[in-house]
Amino acid sequence: MSYNTKNYTEQGGEKTVIGGVLEIKEEATVTGLPVLENQSVSTADTVEALVTDFNALLTKLKDAGLMTADIP
Repeated sequence: MSYNTKNYTEQGGEKTVIGGVLEIKEEATVTGLPVLENQSVSTADTVEALVTDFNALLTKLKDAGLMTADIP
């Protein structure tokens, strides 16, 4: 008889693999994630101004490593 698990921590504890569902309860905390610079609420009154605000948000997400960078 063998047992195969989807979620495991490799020997030495350096890597944990989640192959199933990772559920984070409301009262839980997560540490070690990047802190994003604040993005102010948009007060844009033109499409061009809204595009500028949106692009600023995208840049912050990319700089924090939460979104892949543009490929030239």
